[in-house]
Amino acid sequence: MEYVQPIRDIEKIEEVKSILREHGTRDLLLFCLGINTALRVSDLLKFKVGDVRNKSHIELKEQKTGKLKRFLLKGNLLALIEDYIKNKADNDYLFPSRNGHNKPLSRVMAYNIINNACKKAGIQERIGMHTLRKTFSYHHYQMYKDVAMLQYLLNHSSPSITLRYIGITQDNIEETLLNFEL
Repeated sequence: MEYVQPIRDIEKIEEVKSILREHGTRDLLLFCLGINTALRVSDLLKFKVGDVRNKSHIELKEQKTGKLKRFLLKGNLLALIEDYIKNKADNDYLFPSRNGHNKPLSRVMAYNIINNACKKAGIQERIGMHTLRKTFSYHHYQMYKDVAMLQYLLNHSSPSITLRYIGITQDNIEETLLNFEL
């Protein structure tokens, strides 16, 4: 089984945002919500407008784990949400299918949207919908170096799972040991 990778380069993240912005706010919001909350695609796609309207936090019961999660909405992400939903009804899907009938975007179509934008941005690594969750995880770890907090945020059972998940490899471990000597 091949694993998808996070988008490690901040400039590439901005390039993907720019590409998605050309396609419309729905696709941009899908990407931005994914990389800023680490929610799984199964949870992202089931959101309705009323789940985020006038909210400072997203609250949900994760489909995979059954655990309650709460994520802060702030800054550019909150502004993007507010602008996108202003003329939408509370019972509309946040990420509607363009095929009508008030259905959510399918997992396959969500994958195609994200994968195509990443390819256009020149990202060579293997990309999938889990890339959004891993991108959040990778950058959160790089900023805070707090595996325990990230483990909690991701609902992982152990720190080793979290480290493997974000791509901390043997090379990274050896790099930390190059300049370490007592």
